[in-house]
Amino acid sequence: MSAPTADRPATGVFSPTRAQLPQRKLRTDRWWLPIFWTDLGFSVFVIYATVRAFWGSAYYVEDYHYLTPFYSPCVSESCVEGARHFGAWVGELPWFIPMAFISLPFLLAFRLTCYYYRKAYYRTVWQSPPACAVAEPHSAYTGETRFPLILQNIHRYFFYAACIISIINTYDVIKSFHSPSGFGFGLGNIILTANVILLWIYTLSCHSCRHVTGGRLKHFSRHPVRYWLWTQVSVINTKHMQWAWITLGTLILTDFYIMLVASGTIHDLRFIG
Repeated sequence: MSAPTADRPATGVFSPTRAQLPQRKLRTDRWWLPIFWTDLGFSVFVIYATVRAFWGSAYYVEDYHYLTPFYSPCVSESCVEGARHFGAWVGELPWFIPMAFISLPFLLAFRLTCYYYRKAYYRTVWQSPPACAVAEPHSAYTGETRFPLILQNIHRYFFYAACIISIINTYDVIKSFHSPSGFGFGLGNIILTANVILLWIYTLSCHSCRHVTGGRLKHFSRHPVRYWLWTQVSVINTKHMQWAWITLGTLILTDFYIMLVASGTIHDLRFIG
């Protein structure tokens, strides 16, 4: 832990108004365990999602129109023809550009600036602070007032983009209720539908959505519709952390299942069609 200097005044745990303790912590419990599990969960998702985003194959099941959300929307000539639900907007892509180049940057930015994810990686990656009653290894604190963290304030705009992408994912799910004989559904449809519902819940439980529905209202009684929407969003907002983790899991499950079916490793369990 570096000490304060003349150019860097004492703040945080170095403040003269704070107790001067030589120990970094006084806790005797396993306070580091949540940090470990959070880092492990993030690492698993980031590694899997990165590999699959650049995999370039086994992302679409032609017979049943299953398209993994990691490749949606697929709008380049690099995509197989059936996966281009919105046509081909650009030509062939080099290997280092993912096929879902339109959506992935916005989804990544939406998650990175999410209030819960900020709390998670501030504590685990930057250790600011790593846990309650554990001193952080920083001598100065500026919060989100300087670059690059000041960019966290545009989270609300990434929320709007995430809503548009969720609409696209919903359209992909509707397209998936198709079989060679017409309407049909199988296990893949159940997985895709559950995933998109959970993605909607995570997106709409966002704190920015609460502000959109009920922010700046001085009299709820004069705006009954917005008040009702705000109360509904508030209910799912209480579990925003859980939805954040659940959707990371369902994204991996959905993509992995489609990859297995698309590659011919397994056959989709069909119920109709």
